Amino acid sequence: MSRRRRAEKRETSPDPKYRDRVLTKFTNSLMYAGKKSIAERIIYGAFDTIEARSKTDPLKVFHDALDNVRPQVEVRSRRVGGATYQVPVEVRAERSQTLAIRWLIQMSRARSERTMADRLAAELQDAANNRGSAVKKREDTHRMAEANRAFSHYRW
Repeated sequence: MSRRRRAEKRETSPDPKYRDRVLTKFTNSLMYAGKKSIAERIIYGAFDTIEARSKTDPLKVFHDALDNVRPQVEVRSRRVGGATYQVPVEVRAERSQTLAIRWLIQMSRARSERTMADRLAAELQDAANNRGSAVKKREDTHRMAEANRAFSHYRW
């Protein structure tokens, strides 16, 4: 992290098929070793599966899933006089989106379906319906922040 100035945000180009910038960020996060075409194939395969299963717009399911997984608060460690406290802080919009993307991908990879496209489709549908591992992760984060609310006066 630079001490001189804040790093400027790079603008991501919209997704080629759906023209959505958030989907591009999701693709870039899913990608391994610069293999963007493989990541796109996985995402579009998952979207085709979602469309076939639920007969709804997969982009809407994707955005619903992201909104359901987004955390509003998280805990951050703060050291005060030799003790470390877990202090609840509100999450900026950009960070909450990044965390939601990260958790969805992480939980998709941990699932037991056969292909990554199937895992991603199942996790997105579960998250859109407010269940699944990624939503549980968000609820655990909120519960942790609620439990440590007594230390909120250490906020900086």
